[in-house]
Parts: sequence; C-alpha cells; structure tokens
Amino acid sequence: MLYVKEAMGSVDEVCKKVEAAAVANQFGVLGSIDLKAKMNAKGVAFGPEVRVVEVCSPTHAKMALEAGMVISTALPCRISVYQEGGKVQVATLRPTALLDMFGKPGLAQLAQEVEAVIVKIIDTACG
Repeated sequence: MLYVKEAMGSVDEVCKKVEAAAVANQFGVLGSIDLKAKMNAKGVAFGPEVRVVEVCSPTHAKMALEAGMVISTALPCRISVYQEGGKVQVATLRPTALLDMFGKPGLAQLAQEVEAVIVKIIDTACG
C-alpha cells in the first residue's frame, strides 16, 4: 500500500529533487504544502519537518476521472517528504492500491502506469 524510501539531504533539498524528477517525467507539480509551518501558524506546535508535494499527469487524471468523478478524492498524487528518526523519508500511497478501492473496471492498467512513474520520481529523488 505504501512506497517509502530513505533520502540523503535535507527535507528542502529532497523536495526540490522530487519536484525536478516529477517535471523530468512529464508530471506537473501543483504545489508543496509545508505541514509543520501550517500547523505552527495555527498555534499547534509541531517539530519534525514534513512536506507534501502534489504531482499530476493531466492525461492520466482525465482518464481516471472519466471512470468516475469520485476518484477526484484521490487526486492529485501526493509524495510526502519528512523527517523521522533523524532521517529523511520519501513516501507515497501506491496508486494501484488507492485506485483499487474504487472498484471501477479498467483502472488497474492506468494505476500501474502512474505508479511506475511515481516510484521512478521517488527513486530518482532518493538516489
């Protein structure tokens, strides 16, 4: 269900690598959310760095949405970069597991294609 890999460098450096790898693999970067900063700004003290990079392939997203608009709840793909145990980790929910939950026929191949790219993005950023 999860794909997690350890990365070298700071959270900021790894986020930049994730974003560059996404663009190199024809995925757009929709944004990056600094969860630590957001929580701290709302008065909730939180220590570890954690960022969520949202990436998307418009072509794949269109195909998924055509199978059912409820799939919009799983879009865009999210790649988390965070500190845990003194290390930087990069993780995502596997699209194959996520889209399987919708029970829509024909999504397995699409999910496999997207997952292959997401794994490649993470592997590149962590390599």
